[in-house]
Amino acid sequence: MPRHGQFIMGPAGVGKSTYCKYIQEHAEVVRRTVHIVNLDPAAEVFTYKVDVDIRELISVEDVMEELNLGPNGGLLYCMEYLANNLAWLEEQLDEFGEDAYFLFDCPGQIELFSHVPIMKLVLRHIINNCSVRICGVYLIDALFIDDASKFLSGTMCALSSMTSLELPHINVITKCDLIDTKEKEE
Repeated sequence: MPRHGQFIMGPAGVGKSTYCKYIQEHAEVVRRTVHIVNLDPAAEVFTYKVDVDIRELISVEDVMEELNLGPNGGLLYCMEYLANNLAWLEEQLDEFGEDAYFLFDCPGQIELFSHVPIMKLVLRHIINNCSVRICGVYLIDALFIDDASKFLSGTMCALSSMTSLELPHINVITKCDLIDTKEKEE
């Protein structure tokens, strides 16, 4: 029996970790279990319970220090390292039962989804080798809606991720509560 999950994507600061936190809290209320898999090797603080953490395998901070790379180069190196060590991720996911539900909290650098095939490789391994059926969830900040060029850019990034990863996909608008605040200030 396949397991299920969500691949949470979107730009940095859009609320991916907050989304994971609230989905986890909702699951607790309805007496369901959700396992959160942190795939962001640069994450520092969590407001949710992390069940699998890429930083146990590799972290951006260590890579930047040891290889003299910047944040983006360090992140790319970490994701390539994960792609070359997918047995580690498979072992981590195998610890959970057949009815497991996962949230994969991904890094916010869009180039990982649209320009390089790393995330697609990781995703295909999760689907094929770990028997997890996944839906892509792309988050976009509600403040993008106010500016046509930002909105178009955000939706094109979502479309690029969707076509690149070849997943069933939904888009979620976040931070809707900030729209009212911005309108009142004007």
